[in-house]
Amino acid sequence: MGRWEPGARERLVMAAVDLFTEQGYDATTVAQIAARAGVTKSTFFRHFPDKRELLVAGQETLCTLLAEGIAEAPADASPLGAVAAGLVRASTAMGPASREIAPRLKAAVAASTELQERDALKQVSLAAAMTTALVTRGVPDPAAALASELGVLAFKRGYLEWSDSDRVAEDGFAACLLKALDELRAASASLG
Repeated sequence: MGRWEPGARERLVMAAVDLFTEQGYDATTVAQIAARAGVTKSTFFRHFPDKRELLVAGQETLCTLLAEGIAEAPADASPLGAVAAGLVRASTAMGPASREIAPRLKAAVAASTELQERDALKQVSLAAAMTTALVTRGVPDPAAALASELGVLAFKRGYLEWSDSDRVAEDGFAACLLKALDELRAASASLG
């Protein structure tokens, strides 16, 4: 087995998503995931504590990128302007492999209550990271929380458009995120 080959983490995620889609989350074992990825079980456990963590593998990186983008936004940026900067920064973590795996990931999550719960926790974590970054910038807590929730919703909507559309270029994820945020900004203004 190629346990020392580069890309083991990415291969593990791809193998897990494929197996979750083919046979269901509950029926998939760590041994099957490792075998499909061409690595040993011990290599699996060097990268992930358990199979649940596979689908939130990039969560920490996304939280960091969102917070960095918000922190580095211009000082005069509105809360949503800072969130937009965070979304653009987060988009740098999502390349062609992320786009390729998106439909399979969506199917795997839809088929498993446990994965749906993990996905919901991921969204809470992303919102918390953005809220903290906005509060650090001096944005009052209610406005920071609302802007963060809109940011999470924009991320979800932009990710779906980016991953589902044949028309969107590989590097168009940031544009999809910003478009989704603009649509949500307009929709929230119409609620008034």
